[in-house]
Amino acid sequence: MANLEYLIAESQNDFNACADMPTLENAKAKYLGKAGALTEALKGLGKLSSEERPAAGAAINVVKQAVEAALNLRRETILNAVQAQQLSQESIDVTLPARAQSQGGLHPVTLTLQRIEQLFHSIGFDVATGPEIETDFYNFTALNIPENHPARAMHDTFYVDESNVLRTHTSPVQIHYMEDKAPPLKIIAPGRVYRVDSDATHSPMFHQVEGLWVDENISFANLKGVVQDFLQKFFERDDLTVRFRPSFFPFTEPSAEMDMSWNGGWLEIGGCGMVHPEVFKHVNIDSEKYRGFAFGLGVERLAMLRYGVNDLRHFFNNDLRFLSQFNK
Repeated sequence: MANLEYLIAESQNDFNACADMPTLENAKAKYLGKAGALTEALKGLGKLSSEERPAAGAAINVVKQAVEAALNLRRETILNAVQAQQLSQESIDVTLPARAQSQGGLHPVTLTLQRIEQLFHSIGFDVATGPEIETDFYNFTALNIPENHPARAMHDTFYVDESNVLRTHTSPVQIHYMEDKAPPLKIIAPGRVYRVDSDATHSPMFHQVEGLWVDENISFANLKGVVQDFLQKFFERDDLTVRFRPSFFPFTEPSAEMDMSWNGGWLEIGGCGMVHPEVFKHVNIDSEKYRGFAFGLGVERLAMLRYGVNDLRHFFNNDLRFLSQFNK
């Protein structure tokens, strides 16, 4: 026990001879491992008398601390050398030009919605919004859609429960607005809508913008003028013309489908009509005094035409190669 001090110098020499961490760990085992010299010395304490054991234990502990200190010093020296070598090999030339920073942009549907809102705002329309989960009353009944109408069927509508649905159009926003505001009213209602449909030209979730103008002496001529003016400005084409084909919608009378001239032909762009008196009755507006028109346009359809996109699914696949085209 008294001669253990020699292990201090011996361990220092062994540790200093180690050039890397694996070699150092092997050298450590010689002194501090399961069969190491100091470990064996500690095991030998049990053979000593109770009077000898405290002094011997203290002596072994002093030697052990000195060996561990030498080991830690050498370990730190090796690690610092490794780090210095890595830094020298991985140094950065700060004089090199910086990498170009990638910058995102707005989604093409968002850009289209912003343009729609800007153009309608320029002619006096306010923007109205509403909940995407609607009651049966606001989504169907208040819009004069009868109980047996196909639009209420499960294959067209996402039902949350027996009395609530994911709205199938933004027309409920018009009902909410007419309940809260007295005429004259002049609004557009953009937003997400939901229908059970999915292919290259349809999505179960898509965007609509609907317009409503209620006032005295409003006529179908006002509707035609607003729609044509908007489409000409949206597509920046003064030669664009719009035609109206008689159609049927429960919430308008008369009703029409809207087509616009496109690439030498006609392309359906939305539906419209004069607000049905039954709709006014649900929101307590006097249909003898006030008249109004409403129209609906598909936002994705407008975006596809404006940007030359041939598949609706590109808008929802999150392909950066597609989306990066709109960062400018």
